[in-house]
Amino acid sequence: MVKAIALLSGGLDSILAVKLVQNQNIDVTGLTCTTPFFNAVKAQAAADQIHLPLIVEDITDEHLQMLKSPRYGYGKNMNPCIDCHTLMLKIAGGKMKETAADFLITGEVLGQRPMSQTRQSLYVVAKNSGYADYILRPLSAQLLEPVKAEREGKVDRSKLLAISGRGRKEQMRLAEEFGIKHYPPPAGGCLLTDPIFSVRLRDLMSHSEDRQIRDYELLKYGRHFRTEDAGKIIVGRNKSDNEALLGLATENDLVCDMVDFPGPCVLVPYGDESATAAAAALCVRYSDAPADTEARVVCQHQNTSMTIKSRAIAKDDSERWII
Repeated sequence: MVKAIALLSGGLDSILAVKLVQNQNIDVTGLTCTTPFFNAVKAQAAADQIHLPLIVEDITDEHLQMLKSPRYGYGKNMNPCIDCHTLMLKIAGGKMKETAADFLITGEVLGQRPMSQTRQSLYVVAKNSGYADYILRPLSAQLLEPVKAEREGKVDRSKLLAISGRGRKEQMRLAEEFGIKHYPPPAGGCLLTDPIFSVRLRDLMSHSEDRQIRDYELLKYGRHFRTEDAGKIIVGRNKSDNEALLGLATENDLVCDMVDFPGPCVLVPYGDESATAAAAALCVRYSDAPADTEARVVCQHQNTSMTIKSRAIAKDDSERWII
């Protein structure tokens, strides 16, 4: 039996690409990749909906290495889409070999995205992946050169499509035809396309020599500040932020909390006692302590704890520090 590996993002295009190939009695297995910047939630939901076996592959190490210096640069934010797609297809190609599958499937649509889905970009991604002749793009296949599986008759090219551009009408029509009722809106899902997250990521990459995966996870939570002397300080915005920061904290971090008033969890990654004054002042600033009140803050570092009194940092200073 003919077998294929499908890169599944969980979006409508990737679902439809799978269905078009499954309808030719081809055995399809889904593959989705995870990093600190995107997860498998949408892909798993899509796979469950169409009864598709799904492999979830953590590509964090390879992705972070690529992210430091992507060959084709970044998009509008910190999204290295061409290099990212190339990496995913390399990994999918390895899985294709490992499982003795015949070809790869992606949901890419010619002309849908101005950076990563132009004809030239699709060619570059396929070529640099090392699997150019194995990558089938069912939604736009009739607008592209036939790949090996088509030439060998493993896939009927006449049953593939010629969709192009940014319109979604044809995909929505197909979704109804295939009985696909639940699918996420286009775009979204990758934190590297988020402007605020991208600013934080640039700051982290410009200030840290040895980074851990935990440091990328921290970018998702709280307000982030960069001081001249104390370094990075993160202030929780709500209960879920506070819980997440505490869950990611280690004994090498400085952690501050209010004693007498409701307030945020404040985390200084790898911070020492020299950061205490700034962290405590930010803790009071974003707490419910009355204005101009000296409040007690408990600060913990390396299994030691001390309580200090602090006033809120001046608004101008906090705004100057915010990332």
